[in-house]
Amino acid sequence: MSGIKNPDKKTKLAKKARQTKWAPVWAVFKKYGMGKRIHPSAMTKHRRSWRRTKLHIKPRKQRKSHLG
Repeated sequence: MSGIKNPDKKTKLAKKARQTKWAPVWAVFKKYGMGKRIHPSAMTKHRRSWRRTKLHIKPRKQRKSHLG
């Protein structure tokens, strides 16, 4: 992917990146208790990797300028 990204695409990528993070450790303790050993990634709703699955986000079509 090029270095310059469409702002719409960039915001969608940022949102998806936040969704795939692990849950905080304190949230795991609060839900399952201190004695339960559960990995923080088990609590995340959306699991996605940039290698495994792609998002298929297409940038909006831009108008052609009439300046030449």
